[in-house]
Amino acid sequence: MKNTVELVAFGELMLRLHGRQGRRFAQTDGYDAYYAGAEANACVLLARLGIGVDYVTVLPDNDIAMAGVRQLQAQGVGTDHIVYTGEKLGVYFTEQGNAIRPTRVIYDRDGSSYAKTGPGVIDWRSCLDGAAWFHWSGIAAAVSQHSAEASAEALAIAREKGVCISADFNYRTTLWKYGKHPREVMPDLLQHSTVAVADLDSAAVYYGIETDKSASFEDRFRQCSRTLKERIPPLEVLAMSFRTPHGIQHAYSGALYYKGEYYFSTVHELPFITDQIGSGDAFTAGMLYGLMRGLLPQQIIEFAVACGALKQSIAGDWALVTKSEVEQFIQHGSSGRIIR
Repeated sequence: MKNTVELVAFGELMLRLHGRQGRRFAQTDGYDAYYAGAEANACVLLARLGIGVDYVTVLPDNDIAMAGVRQLQAQGVGTDHIVYTGEKLGVYFTEQGNAIRPTRVIYDRDGSSYAKTGPGVIDWRSCLDGAAWFHWSGIAAAVSQHSAEASAEALAIAREKGVCISADFNYRTTLWKYGKHPREVMPDLLQHSTVAVADLDSAAVYYGIETDKSASFEDRFRQCSRTLKERIPPLEVLAMSFRTPHGIQHAYSGALYYKGEYYFSTVHELPFITDQIGSGDAFTAGMLYGLMRGLLPQQIIEFAVACGALKQSIAGDWALVTKSEVEQFIQHGSSGRIIR
């Protein structure tokens, strides 16, 4: 029996090609392939946690794209409203960083099926029928003018149907190449968000919000959330994750603004990072799960941070974890023990 769709998400599904064995682009002799996309990543974890999700995107009708769709379906993600048109699947390449050198990303998304599709292609009234939530991210609007207009269409119909809108700010410096500054686009698209995930950098880019860099993360979060609430009046929930590297270890934590109150998670020391790409999407999915299942605010932020932390132990973009593993991490933190 098919799960009832509780949340619909919109974004671009891509193929990720990751250089093998930690080698640089200039020296790699092969790539490991994963399927990815901010909203798809969130959908995979939500589905694994038992949330009924439907992922909407635009793809070419070819075997490479269909392999990605089948992988989404295998994780329990609904794909009935994917539109097949155009000829190109978006691709991105990654070069693994380390404690000395950052991870690098190179996108090849120009002219993809998603990037070339504007309003009128997706039947949003049908997609959103019966759903309580609509989730999207700033990446969905950053790819092209067409994708920004398609995002605006989806948001307008979601609002018309009374669907709760959640947004991940997700600013990417190497996107936004179609002649508009994000500040010209994103505030209009974000204005009806009830729930959001952001970071201090994206808030500065989209809204010009600056916080005191000498202050603690907690105080900077309070400063930023107060101003964002003024800019986005419907906003009831805002979450951020924070990462502080200490050599190969990372201190990882989160903050939650929930209906006028502030909550801060346990700080987790992560002894080793396998792959941090997708950790923000796992954090977002964990927060959405907590909200959708009625957890208390402190439980929500602890659950979200646990999801983001666990993702960093897994290669690829998807947080292939279970609810029990998340709960175990909340109770015990990082563990190198063998379960047998």
